[in-house]
Amino acid sequence: MLNEVVQKVIALGIPGLVLVVVIGTTGLAGGAAIVAALAVLGGPFGMLGGIAALGIMTLVADAVTQYGLDQIAIAVVDGLMKNGHNKDDIWNTINGIPGLLLSRRIKEKCRSYIYR
Repeated sequence: MLNEVVQKVIALGIPGLVLVVVIGTTGLAGGAAIVAALAVLGGPFGMLGGIAALGIMTLVADAVTQYGLDQIAIAVVDGLMKNGHNKDDIWNTINGIPGLLLSRRIKEKCRSYIYR
């Protein structure tokens, strides 16, 4: 039984792992845990937003696998600058991301790109 569940979560990929972790933090069981987890992931958009967030995670995970986090981060920074965001605001946001989530090396690559 456990093996079957694990295989289904593996089929979902990274979003499946995220969903399992969030379900575990809800303190609930069964369908209520799934609904609560999706609502947490969806933020102000609720359960439907959670489903959309999992879909976006799939796209991001695939892109990171294909192109690497460095290129994705630089492309996002480039898009923000093209949309008129202030360079200092972009850098302050990136620099404020905890080191466990974004390495110093990638932060420095972004900084170099922003202030080139």
